[in-house]
Amino acid sequence: MSARDVGARDESAANDPIWPGTWVAERLGVRLTGEDGGEALRGMLGLALRRNPRRAHLLVSAVLGKHVPQRPATVHGAGIELGRRVRALLGEEAASRAVVLGYAETATGLGHSVADGVGPGTHYLHSTRRPVAGVAPAGGFEEEHSHHTSHLLLPSDPGLLTGGGPLVLVDDELSTGRTVRNTIAALHRLHPRQRYVVAALADLRPEEERAALAKFAAELGAAVEVTSLARGRAELPDGVLERGAALVAAHEGAPEPAGPHAARPEEVALPWPSGVPDGGRHGFGPEHRRRLEAALPALGAALAAALPQGARRVLVLGTEELMYVPLRLADALERSLTGGEGPDAPEVRFSTTTRSPVLPVDDPGYAIRSRLAFPAHDDPADGPGPRYAYNVAGRERPWDAIVLITDAAGDTPALRAPGGLLDRLGAHAPGLLLAVVPATPPLPPPLRGPAFSSYAPDEVGWLLQDLSDVTLEAPAEEREEAIQSGGAHYAESLPVEYQPSAAYQRLFHAALDASATRVARAVGTVTEAVLAERSAPGRPPVLVSLARAGTPVGILMRRWARHAHGLDLPHYAISIVRGQGIDTTALRWLAAHHDPASVVFVDGWTGKGAITRELADALRPFEGFDPELAVLADPGGCVRTYGTREDFLIPSACLNSTVSGLISRTVLRADLVGPDDFHGAKHYRELADADLSGHFLDTVAARFADPTIAGGAVADAAALLAAPAHCRAPSWAGWRAVERISEEYGIHNVNLVKPGVGETTRVLLRRVPWRVLARRGAGADLDHIRLLAEQRGVPVEETDDLPYSCVGLIHPRYTRGATGADGKAAP
Repeated sequence: MSARDVGARDESAANDPIWPGTWVAERLGVRLTGEDGGEALRGMLGLALRRNPRRAHLLVSAVLGKHVPQRPATVHGAGIELGRRVRALLGEEAASRAVVLGYAETATGLGHSVADGVGPGTHYLHSTRRPVAGVAPAGGFEEEHSHHTSHLLLPSDPGLLTGGGPLVLVDDELSTGRTVRNTIAALHRLHPRQRYVVAALADLRPEEERAALAKFAAELGAAVEVTSLARGRAELPDGVLERGAALVAAHEGAPEPAGPHAARPEEVALPWPSGVPDGGRHGFGPEHRRRLEAALPALGAALAAALPQGARRVLVLGTEELMYVPLRLADALERSLTGGEGPDAPEVRFSTTTRSPVLPVDDPGYAIRSRLAFPAHDDPADGPGPRYAYNVAGRERPWDAIVLITDAAGDTPALRAPGGLLDRLGAHAPGLLLAVVPATPPLPPPLRGPAFSSYAPDEVGWLLQDLSDVTLEAPAEEREEAIQSGGAHYAESLPVEYQPSAAYQRLFHAALDASATRVARAVGTVTEAVLAERSAPGRPPVLVSLARAGTPVGILMRRWARHAHGLDLPHYAISIVRGQGIDTTALRWLAAHHDPASVVFVDGWTGKGAITRELADALRPFEGFDPELAVLADPGGCVRTYGTREDFLIPSACLNSTVSGLISRTVLRADLVGPDDFHGAKHYRELADADLSGHFLDTVAARFADPTIAGGAVADAAALLAAPAHCRAPSWAGWRAVERISEEYGIHNVNLVKPGVGETTRVLLRRVPWRVLARRGAGADLDHIRLLAEQRGVPVEETDDLPYSCVGLIHPRYTRGATGADGKAAP
């Protein structure tokens, strides 16, 4: 598609031989030139005048959907074509990692359409001039020539702007490039990256500005490339500002066109897909795009059904920054309407309101033929108005209906008041519809250290809410009684954080020194297996640890990927609760920010496989996520992707928060966690002096440099992936053993049988244990188990018939104060 192909004017001007820039060109001497004599630019752009001390003329795009009503397919198609040029410039691999940033207000819809053209997995964000309560700006910049200059960046996930992939900046036109330089400079100071692409419908920069951008890029140490649909110059004679101001003064004050109608708005309830935002103000991810595309036919049909009978000429009007969704709804409406060819065929056109004041002149050689002014209706930071709708009134072929699309923030009394936008529009069509896109509150960004956890901010993002100020701890006896009596779920409270004795801490350090090499090799094995099996071209895995035991393992896997392959894998921690399921709000966040197919769920080890089954069940309603769990150790035979199936001591199991970034286990309680909230956890900042989280990670990661470890891990992973399917398939031998033990010991509840070194350690640290079963000859891996059991008065019973090194048992008939001296439950 060429610039000429996307440069179709609005149909009222398409059959008119007069270029809608003639009036200004003749009076001011402004000329559009280019390699083709300016034909491509004139096919896309008209000219108008505005009261602005920095620039008298306004380039009015016929394919932007802002000032000139245009076919929605033409507007979206221009952005798609520009996005394809961006993808061609970047190459497929770099394009798959790109984030697209559109400029408010004019290019919000264009930028979103460019993101569509770059690829279905592209993330999109646009700047905004509307502050949003509860969302802290992640940055901002100034637009020097604009009527309203300040831009805010309000992503729900600030990580959208911190990745290493290319950043694509989208505007409707490049006249000087100063705004681009301001933007890149502001963002680069916060988060440097290697490559930026600037995409515009029209590139009108003079040679000195092109040189200025090249010099800026060289000083920045980053590539800054430009692509556009048309390129040329807007040649301005001397004195153009003064002459433009005089023309504006001479023609201002003309009465606005009065309409013949007094239509009252009919409201349309949109079948809006839940969780899809109304645009890119806070970010718009691949899952949002997929769900919106799937919903568009039904949305278009709802609008078509609400139109007055016989309506054939329809204007769909968006509001200011809300451009993309009204554009796509206009296209869906056009596809829903049926009719034949010729003059009676249905016609849908699209444009939006704006805050930019432009002089209207009712002349075919002028781009802005009419103007409607009205007060702002979205409580903007810069006051109540005015705002404008151009080329809506005074048409030779009037509208049969106007459909106004606004967002929830714009649906205010000012919108419906006398003289408000609805009142003004109702005079210019016999049918008037109002559709409000419902608000979807942005999900909060991940919590990161050091504000939440002692881990470095790039090591993990916690998809949790901070409950550090809530008292949740209870003595183990009280918790056990409530859990076993059915009075409370274990995730509704927290155990009191165990503070290890000096002897136990010595055991931890000895265990870490002894097992770090084994842990490192298992980390390498499982990471290599994940990279080989779960990577796709341009789509590296996204590690999602099951908090909290999986979090140190996820960090170590991330470190291995960087050490061995130079990859910076995204890593998050998410809550899953046995019997309650996974955090669905966190899943929605992941789906909005990453391709679900790239997500790999990570845990430390398997016991009997309860969480493995819980994960598979919890993910069933969510499309795209792979329920396969990757673990460091799989002694229970529950998963296909693991570092080892040995049941050995992973030192991070020895402690609680002090080896897990000072974070508690996760909390799910109805009075604290609403249906749209993340699950919760606490940050034990007061335990910082006892924190060994970094020491554990650094000790294991230091072994990565040993070539025998690296080679062994790669070989292990290759052997694992090459093994016959039946060898890798879960055997569930651990589950069968747990069922047998539950019956043999009269427990009759597999949830109270905790197999493996890690789970047994948890029983001794958090629960009221009854006894420990230890495999005879297990050795030093169980030294800390024996010490903890001795400290708590719990017997350790050696046996020859265990697939695990040890198993911790909790007696089902426990009541507070009813244990004997040997730790057995009283009958």
